[in-house]
Amino acid sequence: MSRIILASASPRRKELMELAGYDFEVICADIVEVVPENATPQEVVMSLALQKAQAVAAEHKEAVVIGSDTVVALDGKILGKPHSEQEACEMLRSLSGRTHKVFTGVAIVCGDKVKNFFDETDVEFYPLGDDEIKKYVATGEPMDKAGAYGIQGKGSVLVKKINGDFFNVMGLPIAKLYREMSDFV
Repeated sequence: MSRIILASASPRRKELMELAGYDFEVICADIVEVVPENATPQEVVMSLALQKAQAVAAEHKEAVVIGSDTVVALDGKILGKPHSEQEACEMLRSLSGRTHKVFTGVAIVCGDKVKNFFDETDVEFYPLGDDEIKKYVATGEPMDKAGAYGIQGKGSVLVKKINGDFFNVMGLPIAKLYREMSDFV
C-alpha cells in the first residue's frame, strides 16, 4: 500500500478521509496561494488544490499526496473566509434565501502522475433574519469557513436544501476522491 498524505490542516477533510478508511498522515502545505487572474471558481479550486499537493509532493516523492481547496460562490463571485464578524454577517445576508454553489478542487499527485478535478454542489439557504445571522456569527463558527458557514455544524440550520454531494460542501467530495484514488493505490 502506498503512503498517503493529506496536504490539508482541515479537521473536516481529515474526518472524511478516516471515514473512507484511508491510512494516511497530514502534512500541511506551506505555500503562498496564488490565484490565477480572472479565473472561474472551478479553476481557482483546482489550481489551489494542485499547488498544495505539489508543494508537499516535492518533499515526499514516493507518497500519494492529496491537496484540496473549497470555495463558496454566489453569482460567480467567490466568497472566501470572512476577515471580521461584520464581513461574516454581510456574507450570510447575501446568501439568505438564495442558492449558491460550493466548489471543491482536489489534486492527487504521486511522482509524475497527477489527477486534478473539482466537484460542485448547489446549496439553498432559508431566508435569514438579522438576529439569526448575528446569533450564528457570535458562535465563532463562521470565521474560518468559506462563505461564513459550516454545513456540518451550527450552520446546518441555515440550509434549506442541497443538490449534489453533501461531503463536497464539508470540503472533500470523498466518494469521487475514492474512485479517483483507485489509479494510485
